[in-house]
Amino acid sequence: MRRKIGLEELLERAPAPQSTAPQQQAPAAAVAAAQPRGRAPHTEFEFELPLGYVDDEGTVHRHGAMRLATARDELMPQIDLRVKENPAYLSVVLLSHVITRLGDITDVHAGVVERMYATDVAFLQDLYQRINSEGHTRAAVTCPHCDGAFEVDLAGGRLGES
Repeated sequence: MRRKIGLEELLERAPAPQSTAPQQQAPAAAVAAAQPRGRAPHTEFEFELPLGYVDDEGTVHRHGAMRLATARDELMPQIDLRVKENPAYLSVVLLSHVITRLGDITDVHAGVVERMYATDVAFLQDLYQRINSEGHTRAAVTCPHCDGAFEVDLAGGRLGES
């Protein structure tokens, strides 16, 4: 009989990344070549909350930053007991993983998100959706020959169709 294991245990059992051998460096070079020249992907996004989080001392924190979510960020709430008991708690846990800074607060945990105004949580949920899945398949690209900027449909839609 198989035993169910959690994500943490699964990650602990995973083999450690091996050192980069010459044959492993070629795909990395191909990935680097596919990215825009000299630019790393934008992974952190600044925001300003509509109302702001009020901490225990009464300080209002409105400016913050959210990073792009990883697969781990999306999977971890699924094994969280609070989420299993109340699925609506998923967004609280998820936001607490991806918010990197809120004013002077760098340790943004679920308790901080729980104490935010509903307006601010809704704002953050919308921001999360926009930066992690923009809701369309268009991507801005730059021609490597003429440096002209244009959009392409990554889903392969035909011209003139929406």
